[in-house]
Amino acid sequence: MMKKIVGSMLLLFFVANITAKVKLPSVISDNMVLQQNTNVKLWGKSEENVKISITTGWNNKTYTTNADNKGNWLLSVDTPTAGGPYEISVNDGEELVLRNILIGEVWFCSGQSNMEMPMRGFENQPVSGANDVIAKAKSQTPIRMYTTDSKDGEWVRQYSKIPQEDCKGEWLENTSENVANISATAYYFARYIQDVLDVPVGIIISSWGGSAVEAWMSRDILSKFPQVDISILDNDKIIEKPNYTPSALYNAKIAPLTNYTIKGFLWYQGESNRYNADLYEKLMPAFVSDLRFKWDIGEFPFYFVQIAPYKYSGDNNMSAVRLREVQQQNMQDIPNSGMVTTLDIGDSICIHPANKEIVGNRLAYWALAHTYKKTGFGYIPPTYKSLEIIDNKIFVDFNNAEYGLAPLNKQLDGFEIAGTDQIFYPAKATIDGKIKKVVVQNENVLKPIAVRYAYKDYVEASIFNVFGIPLAPFKTDNW
Repeated sequence: MMKKIVGSMLLLFFVANITAKVKLPSVISDNMVLQQNTNVKLWGKSEENVKISITTGWNNKTYTTNADNKGNWLLSVDTPTAGGPYEISVNDGEELVLRNILIGEVWFCSGQSNMEMPMRGFENQPVSGANDVIAKAKSQTPIRMYTTDSKDGEWVRQYSKIPQEDCKGEWLENTSENVANISATAYYFARYIQDVLDVPVGIIISSWGGSAVEAWMSRDILSKFPQVDISILDNDKIIEKPNYTPSALYNAKIAPLTNYTIKGFLWYQGESNRYNADLYEKLMPAFVSDLRFKWDIGEFPFYFVQIAPYKYSGDNNMSAVRLREVQQQNMQDIPNSGMVTTLDIGDSICIHPANKEIVGNRLAYWALAHTYKKTGFGYIPPTYKSLEIIDNKIFVDFNNAEYGLAPLNKQLDGFEIAGTDQIFYPAKATIDGKIKKVVVQNENVLKPIAVRYAYKDYVEASIFNVFGIPLAPFKTDNW
């Protein structure tokens, strides 16, 4: 496991290249990937009021601006169709050349430990199949990885009470040494879309294990939620738990990167908000709306992962159940969003599912279908649609199951049924292939009125659509 190092307040500005007069943020550097076919921002610091010239190698075009009276400058440059490598010259009287630049697709990847979990795994917690992937990594594969989380296999912890202009981080090539320490979920996503789209892919990874969403939200948006105490941002108290401190991670690990043009955002988080799920339901749409406002590049896609089954606090605990409901509602409340179900990869005794490839691939399905308009494959999880009660049976219909459900001719686990006494009993459930519905019954419930599926912290998925995507947990009652 990567060694933890003591977190500290960030320096106001981290110098990307100390040998040149012009200073660039860490995300503007050798090996970076710039988003294709758009305008991207390049920015930095120099002497006050000096002329800045940037020449882009793909078209030999020169862009100019002047630094302001504090030495800050920013330029927008045009990017071509995917390709590279290229060079970029930045000149304020002394030239700085950025090398090995690729043009392609750029995705921001954030969240808590299941996003943070590196390809080589945590201590005593492996990532399935990762060793083979790590061993086969080669620099010629056009995947590049920028991470704020670690350096040379050791954690880098960054947090702040105020928004920062830069953060510690670097762009890495696709080598075994680098892949081993990169987010497994993010890397599997990048590998999949790179293979399908056949273009360079850059992933920007900014995560922190055990973090609540409030830590990732800006003060601007949190000030609209009086339930969230942001007073620590205005006092002299030391931040003791950055992963739970409002805005502390946003300020250090998102704010410095919002000038960098991205295609979309991937989010794997929620475990640490199980105890305030009702508030989380409201925070998440606000969080995404604010991210889009801060980036100012339109309503970019936001794809997220529903937390996996795990015995969070024992066999009978249900703290994650409501959170999963909220996450499914978030998919409806957040425009241009999508949710990955992970009901089939949970682990009753480990909160970090080993099969990160499935998670990364399912995120890739969303991006390929919804963002890049590929067709012919499944990506949306089946969800509850409606029910019909006939005699002592409930017939349940689902969205996103136009080709039916599986497996047929088999008892489905995880279903419960209740009558007017509102007491749920284990149910017999099977798929009626002719009408593409699930038939649920219990011989002791003569007048059923409600059905639940996978309504526990830890369950094992028993039903899928024909594309192998598990049915999302649901309940039909409002008790």
